[in-house]
Amino acid sequence: MTLSVDLRARAETLGQSLPALLAEAEHLAATLMLGEHGRRRAGQGDEFWQYRPAHQGDGARSIDWRRSARSDVHFIREREWQAAQSVTLWVDAARSMAFSGDKVRAPKADRARLLALALSVLLLRGGERVGLSGHTPKPGRAQIMALLEGLASDDAADYGTPEIAGMVSHGRAVFLSDFLGQIEPLETALTLAADRGVRGILLQVLDPAEEDFPYLGRTVFESMQGSLRHETQSAGDLRARYLDRLAERKAKLTALARAVGWHYHCHHTGQSAQTALLWAYSALEGGR
Repeated sequence: MTLSVDLRARAETLGQSLPALLAEAEHLAATLMLGEHGRRRAGQGDEFWQYRPAHQGDGARSIDWRRSARSDVHFIREREWQAAQSVTLWVDAARSMAFSGDKVRAPKADRARLLALALSVLLLRGGERVGLSGHTPKPGRAQIMALLEGLASDDAADYGTPEIAGMVSHGRAVFLSDFLGQIEPLETALTLAADRGVRGILLQVLDPAEEDFPYLGRTVFESMQGSLRHETQSAGDLRARYLDRLAERKAKLTALARAVGWHYHCHHTGQSAQTALLWAYSALEGGR
C-alpha cells in the first residue's frame, strides 16, 4: 500500500511539472542551434539542395532552364531526400531511476525524460516520426503532447526492462536508462532490434555518486524499492570493487552496442544536459 501511494504521489508531482519539463526541453533543443535538418541526399522533396550539370538520361522536365540560360550547359536542380525515419524511444521509468545522491540534484529519471523530450523535439522538427516504446511513431507537433503524457508514468520494478514493441523495421531507437539491472534483458532486446534492422543508441544516465562512490564508514545500501539491502561498517573498503564492477558494466554495454551497430555513451546528472543531447542527436543521425 505504501508503494502504490508513493508512486501515485510521484506521478501527481510529475504531472504538475510536465509543462515546465516541456518548456525546458524546448529551450534545451533550441540551444543546440542545429539549424535546418538537412539530410543532404538527392531525392524527392521540397528543399533545394544543389545544382549539378545534366547527364545523359536526365529528362527535360528536370532541367532548370533559368539557371541553364546563364551557362553553356544544362543544369539539374536537385532537392533533398525527404523520406521520414521512425524513431522509437524507451525511457527507463523503474525505481532505480528515482535515485539522486544529493537532495539538491534532480533524480536520474528527470534527466532521462528531459533528454528524451528534447531529442524528440529536434527529430519532429526535422520531419521524423517519433514514439515511445509500445506505441506507433508519429510525425508532427501534436506528437509532443502524446510523448509528454507517456513520460509521466512510473514503473514499480527496481530496474527497468527494455521494451522493443512499436519499433519499425529498419528504423532507429533510443534506450535511456542507468542499465544497472540484469544485463540479459538488454541483450535480448538488442538482438531482436538488430534482427529487425534497427540501429540506435544506448544512453546511460548515472548520478555522480554512482560514478564516484563517495561513501565511507557505516553505510546502509538499499534499492529504491527496498527489496535489496546491504549494511557495512566500512563502505570505503568497497569502493575499488564497486568501481571495477561499474567499469565492467560500461565495457559490456560498449561491446553490446558495437556488436549490433549501435552507439553507447555514459552521461551523469552533474554534467550539462546539452552535451548529452548533442551526442545523442549526432550519434542517431550517424546511424541512418
